[in-house]
Formats: sequence, C-alpha cells, structure tokens
Amino acid sequence: MLGNVAAAAIPVGMAAAFACQAPPASAAPLAGVHPAASASHLTGARHRRPVRPAARHRRGRRLPARLRAYAWAKRQSGHPYAWGGTGPGYDCSGLVMMAYRHAGIHLPRTTYRILASPLLRRVRHPRKGDLAFYGPGHVELFRTRGYTFGAHDYGSPVGLTRYGWGWVPTAYYRVR
Repeated sequence: MLGNVAAAAIPVGMAAAFACQAPPASAAPLAGVHPAASASHLTGARHRRPVRPAARHRRGRRLPARLRAYAWAKRQSGHPYAWGGTGPGYDCSGLVMMAYRHAGIHLPRTTYRILASPLLRRVRHPRKGDLAFYGPGHVELFRTRGYTFGAHDYGSPVGLTRYGWGWVPTAYYRVR
C-alpha cells in the first residue's frame, strides 16, 4: 500500500515543480497567444477578455455619432461640474462639445453657439444621444423620456438627470 501512495505522489509533485518553471525559449508559442500569456495559465493568473470597442454594432457597422457621443459622455459620469470646463470637470456645453468631438463632430463651445450651429436639425421624437435644450442656456444629451445625461449644475456630478414638471427640455436637436 505504501508503494502505491508514493507512486501517486511523485507525478503530482513533478507536475507542481514543472508548473512553476517558465517554458524553454525554444518552445513554440501557442498559436494566437502572446508568449507571456501562454505561461500564465500554468500559474493560475486570470486574464480579462479583450474589451470589444463600444463604437461598433455586433455586425461590424459603425454606431451613429449620437450613440458614440452618449457612450463617451457616460464614461465621464461622476466628474464634477465646473463652469467653463471641458474636462476633467465639465459644464453642460463643455460635456456635449467634448462628447461629440470624441464622436468625430466638432460643435461650438457654448450652448448659445451650439444652438445656432448649422449642424443641428430639430426633431420631434428624440433618440438617445440627441441634444436636449432647456431654453437657450442649458444643453444635455437625451437618454430616454424623462431622463437626460449631462453636467447639470454646481454641486452635482456629471450624470443622469430626471426631468419633470418645471424642468423640461424645450427643444430637441439631432446633430448631422
């Protein structure tokens, strides 16, 4: 019986010893795997799956600019409100301008100039990422009925804003 236990312990011990060693330089790497990553599976290191770019549909088509702008703005969630800020603190028009700039569209810096831009087309039924104007002095990105996303006011971080009675967007625009 002792012979069986010793025989079983040797392969386990040898496997543990080999697991701690790096593969020889002459060993062929696994196809499509980085050489450093091929040895890490032996040490138990976890790998993150590669992150899929957020700017593409599943079928490989490019997302519309309004959705790319919204996705970028959403990643700025939690940043502080800063009057005249274009990052890392934002004001309303600074966030909208930078979001669309990251989507490849250059909008003017201030809310008044954005509203006068020839790139805007007024829409009655806004979609996610369209511009929601609260009068001529405040702009945010439309999320869904009842919600906009933006840099709302002093003391509140960039994020989702629920609108309702007394605070409702007066006009919606889509950026061409």
